[in-house]
Amino acid sequence: MSKRSGSRFTSLLLIVGPLALVVVLAGIFPFRQIIAGNREVDAAQQRLAAITEETEILEARIAALQTDDEIERLARQQFGLVMPGEIGYVVVTPPWEDRDRQAATDTTQPEPERSWWQGILDFLTGRDLTGDG
Repeated sequence: MSKRSGSRFTSLLLIVGPLALVVVLAGIFPFRQIIAGNREVDAAQQRLAAITEETEILEARIAALQTDDEIERLARQQFGLVMPGEIGYVVVTPPWEDRDRQAATDTTQPEPERSWWQGILDFLTGRDLTGDG
């Protein structure tokens, strides 16, 4: 390989290298936008399914509230009403049991820190745009 062809190769590399880098970077940003958009669509579809399910449950509850049995059950449960001739009792839990029950159910965990390489992967895949990391 002559000195002239080596110089030509170096100058070609200096021109093509940055151009290739620009092409790669220009492809990454739309790619991560597409992935983030798809992720948002999936999340919206999951929310829609959950809302649809909740709507069906609420409609069934509305239908149940139209019956005399459900009205009687709620009157007994929420208001302590009794039928004539019945005796009503109220069970009161001690305050310390309420605190113990509250402490047992409070199990919030802090989010683990993500490493630098996970941040880069999130950037490349667009996960940082949707916040579902």
